[in-house]
Amino acid sequence: MSTEKELQERSESKCELCAATDNLQVYEVPPTSDGSADQSILVCSTCHEQIENPEKVDANHWRCLNDSMWSTVPAVQVMAWRMLDRLKSEGWPQDLLDMLYLDDETMAWAKAGATESQSEDSIKHLDSNGAVLNAGDSVVLIKDLNVKGANFTAKRGTAVRNISLVYDNPEQIEGRVNGQHIVILTKYVKKS
Repeated sequence: MSTEKELQERSESKCELCAATDNLQVYEVPPTSDGSADQSILVCSTCHEQIENPEKVDANHWRCLNDSMWSTVPAVQVMAWRMLDRLKSEGWPQDLLDMLYLDDETMAWAKAGATESQSEDSIKHLDSNGAVLNAGDSVVLIKDLNVKGANFTAKRGTAVRNISLVYDNPEQIEGRVNGQHIVILTKYVKKS
């Protein structure tokens, strides 16, 4: 059976990201796809164009990931994670990213392809000691911080796990403290 036929059977002839039924094509998920159905997904022309051309991305189109991110197919999970990661500055994708769980192997695959597309950014987030911070790292606060708008103080020594990077500002990261999603200046944290 051809890869395309396998994918059509698996997806019931629908785009595996947005469920569209027109203009479907095989998309081999980089960076190391061998062309098999396990490492490919069936996508519509709209999804394909926006995956390939980040400048043409319509964030509202990708609200469909709210459903498709729960797929049991690793290749679909990888592309859902990559698109949510690419769009997280919009706000709503970050909430979905926080809910999305990928096993270690699938997460490594997702990050491998994401770093290729984001290597041109080359913005480095550095902690108070000059260590490079990456999305998903854990950090510890080195100073008590008053959290504006939330009426609490984040105490020194508080661990912040699974941080997100603010891609347009290398001096800021995001994380959860006391159940609140907050922005933290990198000069007030150290990598743990």
